[in-house]
Amino acid sequence: MSQLDVLPATSPIDFDFTSFDRPSRPDAITRSHGHTVLSSGITDETFLSTSPTNCPRFSSDPLNELDDAEIDVIDPSLPPLLRGHPDIHLRSGVIKASRLAAQSEHNAEKAFFVADLGQVYRQHQRWKRFLPGIEPFYAVKCNPDPFVLRLLAALGAGFDCASSGEISQVLQIGGVDPSKIIFANPCKATSFIRNAAKSGVDMMTFDNGDELYKIARVHPKARLVIRILTDDSKSLCRLGLKFGAPLVTVPGLLRKAKELGLNVVGVSFHVGSGCYDSNAFSDAIMRARSAFDMGKEAGYDFTVLDVGGGFEDGNFETNASVLSSAIDRYFPVRESIRIIAEPGRFYVSKAFRLAANIIARRAPMGDCSDQRSDVDSSQPTVMYYINDGVYGAFNCILFDHQVVHPYVLSMGGSFHLPSPVILRASSVWGPTCDSIDCVCPVTQLPAQLSVGDWLAFENMGAYTICAASQFNGFEISSVIYTDGGGSGSAEVRRALGRG
Repeated sequence: MSQLDVLPATSPIDFDFTSFDRPSRPDAITRSHGHTVLSSGITDETFLSTSPTNCPRFSSDPLNELDDAEIDVIDPSLPPLLRGHPDIHLRSGVIKASRLAAQSEHNAEKAFFVADLGQVYRQHQRWKRFLPGIEPFYAVKCNPDPFVLRLLAALGAGFDCASSGEISQVLQIGGVDPSKIIFANPCKATSFIRNAAKSGVDMMTFDNGDELYKIARVHPKARLVIRILTDDSKSLCRLGLKFGAPLVTVPGLLRKAKELGLNVVGVSFHVGSGCYDSNAFSDAIMRARSAFDMGKEAGYDFTVLDVGGGFEDGNFETNASVLSSAIDRYFPVRESIRIIAEPGRFYVSKAFRLAANIIARRAPMGDCSDQRSDVDSSQPTVMYYINDGVYGAFNCILFDHQVVHPYVLSMGGSFHLPSPVILRASSVWGPTCDSIDCVCPVTQLPAQLSVGDWLAFENMGAYTICAASQFNGFEISSVIYTDGGGSGSAEVRRALGRG
């Protein structure tokens, strides 16, 4: 692709939104879940104007047009919590960006997330329904969003923390007892262990002898959980490459802990982040049973079983069933055993969506909608550049093995795709000057897309914003929060003290 097609940009500043009408009910929103189909339930109007002066004035405060009844201020240090379906706020964000652009506001078209806290609440209810005997300790590293943490704390969840920073963030919420935290990093800095002791966090994992010496020196009253190695070969992220004591080493570690006068209270494992083989849980429970028996031989009476993470949204019920059956089989008598887990992506993956603006485009010269017979339809012929990438929210592609699928949020000044739509193999790239910043190597998008149009991405809540950087000087995308407007929205507000 050697030629650059300079298009007359369909700039956000050309939009006129005087006819935009938000739906009054969340169920008015419908969307086909293909890669390129717009929601048509909100508005079919085209809002392209001939002059940016037609746009109503819009201040730098993106909430200036919302009714007070639609906004809840949970904490002055936090953004407001809005009401309504997340699709409404995706489109509102596009409208607001366009009005800011009309005022020549710097970075007006900045990418943004919409977080549906109602989805987090519904996932918590789903967990309690299918795994009622297992306490969820949310894996903070997955997404340490302050609203997510505050909501889960209010719902009674515990927290899996991996650093002093995460422990401090959780305890600063208020109302979280240190007993609801497990310091689930088997290899910790000595200063972190000391800080955990000062904070009252006693439950922590280990998988090696050196860790025992450190703990004995600075936190001898800790309640230790030995992390064993399991088969994580069927997971997106194989944590066993870094953590976990093979069963053959467990007796020696327990003897050393006894010699040092340390209190080992249980066993933990992790089948890997994003486990897609339910049988991995059954195998891990069998190994945990062996470790419990080894503990008895070493003089310990274990009371904690930590079944770790790896819970996926798509196969959660299957995983829950297999896990529950395995627990029943290998731990038929467990009245004195506290069973906990460390779910992360299960809670937040589907709760966050991202809207990104097309800031540039490279294509062959000529009509972008032409369908030539000599073009390989499987190879991208158009390159779209958006204002977030793998150094930002899409780091999940590099570090979490995710594959993302864009769909069109707005095109040509409309939230409704014209008919017919010609799809073309395209690639989507991030904004940095690094060639690895590729969001989608190949995806099908409308050939009519132009600079200024918006793409959206679902399932953007897990291992995304938490690992974003400001490489090349690009800002981290901001977050708009909503209660979801449907099932669980009232419960979210009540849990956060605004019901």
